[in-house]
Amino acid sequence: MKNRYFFLHYTLPIAFALLTAPAIAQNSKLAARATAMADKLEPKMLEWRRDFHQHPELANRETRTAEKIAQHLRALGLEVQTGVAHTGVVGILKGGKPGPVVALRADMDALPVTERVDVPFASKERTTFNGQEVGVMHACGHDAHVAMLMAAAEVLASMKADLSGTVKFIFQPAEEGAPLGEEGGASLMVKEGVLSKGPKPEVIFGLHMNSQAETGQLLYRPGGVMASADNFQIKVKGKQVHGANPWDGVDPVTISAQIVTALQTIVSRQVQLTEDAAVISIGRIQGGVRSNIIPEEVLLEGTIRAFNPAMQQQLHDKITLTATKIAESAGATAEVSIQKMAPVTYNDPALTERMLPVLQAVAGLKKAVPMKAVTIAEDFAFYQQQIPGLFVFLGGMPKGQDPKTAPAHHTPDFFIDESSLKTGVKALTSLTLAYMEGKGKK
Repeated sequence: MKNRYFFLHYTLPIAFALLTAPAIAQNSKLAARATAMADKLEPKMLEWRRDFHQHPELANRETRTAEKIAQHLRALGLEVQTGVAHTGVVGILKGGKPGPVVALRADMDALPVTERVDVPFASKERTTFNGQEVGVMHACGHDAHVAMLMAAAEVLASMKADLSGTVKFIFQPAEEGAPLGEEGGASLMVKEGVLSKGPKPEVIFGLHMNSQAETGQLLYRPGGVMASADNFQIKVKGKQVHGANPWDGVDPVTISAQIVTALQTIVSRQVQLTEDAAVISIGRIQGGVRSNIIPEEVLLEGTIRAFNPAMQQQLHDKITLTATKIAESAGATAEVSIQKMAPVTYNDPALTERMLPVLQAVAGLKKAVPMKAVTIAEDFAFYQQQIPGLFVFLGGMPKGQDPKTAPAHHTPDFFIDESSLKTGVKALTSLTLAYMEGKGKK
């Protein structure tokens, strides 16, 4: 998951009709069985989570993780597909009664982060990432996501004969983005037919840890909940010259500085921020080899965030216009390249309304918390482009801690309270059962 902005706003309410959702059988006997079993499975689930945490693997390299998942699913009697989108695993559980196909998804990859958390199962792994030696850490909670979905599979498999439908368990690699030169993640899973081949899901559910929301909370929002994410590069080409005589060349460093500043006026002066938030950030600047040589070329790299396709395209157009014209005005050129990484994570409003009583039943009325939209991104959005989906957040911050000081995601100090994981299992299984039972009553 790609910023701290989101975590600091999780408690702010939104207008939503809490009492209009149709009754769902969230208190059914199956749901009660699932809840009881989730409690019993907690020690096993924590063992899985700690093992994955201690042995993290980067995107498209999750071979050990995938092997353990596949072994578990086969032991449960599920149909298992491996090697999906490189290292992905898909398990299929066919219930004993006819009904809808429900998909559940967890992401598997870790991050190039060196862990500082003092726990017995801290990661000591190191590898090479983009040519640099780095530590490897589950600094976003994907280890917990995998463990929770493995536990949910065991819970639902135990009641196979009573299930009114089919469950498709999707263990996805590379949510954080594929390595340079490779494809990966949800987009590749979709391309390889995870939603269109075999049992075709009509709905998908997913959840994500939140290290700055209190343990046990379930955070939700109908509509756009997470922003689209695009990467961009700007190559500014000038004329190399001795640093003592800048007038004899064309300085791409100074021009790049002007472009960086001007890009911020796109957001502050050229888009209507009262409609939706927008972000343009430069995260990398590369150019030159020594202090007294003005280089020929400077590379700028950054990210774009938006909440609707029209604003997303407007930002693309404005970035290209701004960069090329500033460069042109100084006698240089600017080449702009933009890659769409993830669309808006969009929770189907009708599905969210229908499932809200389930979230409230699992977490409790006070812990099912509406949230504001956030400018981080999630490639779960690719599934939601194909079928209705609901993506919620699970609080993992120890009680009494200040959200403003709790370690954020993607940092060496990232930490979650493991007691929240059984709430996640209950949410995944209860959403599945409620959807199946609701469809069966129509």
